[in-house]
Amino acid sequence: MLSIIWKKDGVILMGEPNGFTRERTISPVLSPVIPCKLKSGDEIRIISPARSLYLINTFQRNIAQGNIQGLGLRLSFSRNAELHDEFMSSPIEARVDDLHVAFLDKNVKGILTTIGGFNSNQLLRYINYDIIRNNPKVLCGFSDITALSNAIYAKTGLVGYSGPHYSTFGMAKGCEYTVEYFNKCLMQQSEFEVVPPENWSDDEWYAEQEKRTFSLNTGPYTIKEGFARGTIIGGNLCTLNLLQGTEYMPSFDNTLLFIEDDSVTTPETFDRDLQSIIHQPNFNKVLGMVIGRFQNASKMTPNILRRIVAAKRELADIPVVADFDFGHTTPRFTFPIGGMATLDCRNGKVKLIINAH
Repeated sequence: MLSIIWKKDGVILMGEPNGFTRERTISPVLSPVIPCKLKSGDEIRIISPARSLYLINTFQRNIAQGNIQGLGLRLSFSRNAELHDEFMSSPIEARVDDLHVAFLDKNVKGILTTIGGFNSNQLLRYINYDIIRNNPKVLCGFSDITALSNAIYAKTGLVGYSGPHYSTFGMAKGCEYTVEYFNKCLMQQSEFEVVPPENWSDDEWYAEQEKRTFSLNTGPYTIKEGFARGTIIGGNLCTLNLLQGTEYMPSFDNTLLFIEDDSVTTPETFDRDLQSIIHQPNFNKVLGMVIGRFQNASKMTPNILRRIVAAKRELADIPVVADFDFGHTTPRFTFPIGGMATLDCRNGKVKLIINAH
């Protein structure tokens, strides 16, 4: 955010007294605020900041309720969660109100988004960030929710979480890894290593719960070797790019950039989206890059991705790895936006540890 400050003898003050020197600062780096961990018995509020709960069928809801209650958590739903219009979303005012109410409600200890969509970035200018700053709590979701989580981190310092939606928990088979890492990141204090699942899937599980297609997981691979430890930012790349040039883009200082994209991505669009974020001011402060698994429809291959990365001179001196299990394939691990991670991809091995979450 562009702000005006006044400085004299190294001391920064508000206001415009005589004799003070005017300076401009861009995107101040806030100290991260890690919300309290969830625990058994806590209430989780479901909100729909993008697409509506109306889309989720009863069968999927019942499975989601069972998986979440299996963690000892209780569910409640925002007043406007099922409201829907021709975009299968709802008015900005309704979505912002549900977000504010969830943060203000002292009984609510964590917030899960219903599903992704296309329009979370509509909310950013209407959010009262003081409400969030003064009532820090877990907010978890992925895909289009990338805009919301990164903006909240940039404006308040509150660590958000790229992880399952409420709808994701509605998976009847193959959800164990997702639940396990949700637990590790949001319900436990200790650091954890991200170990890949044995299998992964890119099927339309929500349409055919009993007809699943799983593939053997060969694990992440290294594109550029190295070691880095830094603050995590990122999520869905094309959504993160919506924040470019705004006060809602987090600082790149000492960061590990986590990026992924969905089935509409092609190698060409990923290439230009990656180039676009590389062009952002201070991208040279990024210490490493972790790329999530691509969906089959993208036609991305390791060889193509290696060529894309090799063409970016700005990535020449930082570690880059790919095929970690987050994004639009399943299952997925949960990671903290604003938390800390260590990436070690040397000597033919890849290790990712989430240190602070």
